[in-house]
Amino acid sequence: MPKTAERGRVTSPEKTTSKASASLQRPVIGPTTRWYAASVFPGKEGLAERHLRMQGFDSFVPRCEKTTRHARRIETRPAAYFPGYMFIALDVALQRWRSVNGTFGVRSLVMQGERPLPVPSGLVERFIALTGKDGLLDFSGGLAAGASVRILSGPFAEMIGRLDRLDPAGRARVLVAIMNGEIPVDMDSRELVAIA
Repeated sequence: MPKTAERGRVTSPEKTTSKASASLQRPVIGPTTRWYAASVFPGKEGLAERHLRMQGFDSFVPRCEKTTRHARRIETRPAAYFPGYMFIALDVALQRWRSVNGTFGVRSLVMQGERPLPVPSGLVERFIALTGKDGLLDFSGGLAAGASVRILSGPFAEMIGRLDRLDPAGRARVLVAIMNGEIPVDMDSRELVAIA
């Protein structure tokens, strides 16, 4: 293995080329950077994130709490909101995006022909905005149990109800006053708005 001397230091060419290639793969933040979806191996989202970060790529995995039952034990832990998928910020004109397909944990980018298919603008940004400090998606939008809410769509549109419960996945139960009683209605929390 040939070595070159550089101001009293001995370095190998492999080390200098790996440093140069690592600097070329750093993400370029600019107007042409878009988010792309990538298919990952089941349960390997965290592994893929670490390896993409080491290559200089920005990635995002929306997460929510998932409750599992096994052998009479109930466990709640963070899990991918879209199991088997993650989002990666790329500038396909400037970055070596094909290296994403060879990253540990990643199956491949979602493609359209020979090029990666970008996700709709604003989608990933919305997921990032909905992510709380704990790293989990929070669809509540300021809703809290016991609050008065207006239903925005569906068969109960424009009715007022009381929010009974809200789960981390964004499902809500609203108690709607109908015929001298309260009827529980399950719906998506995006169909609700809090009222004063």
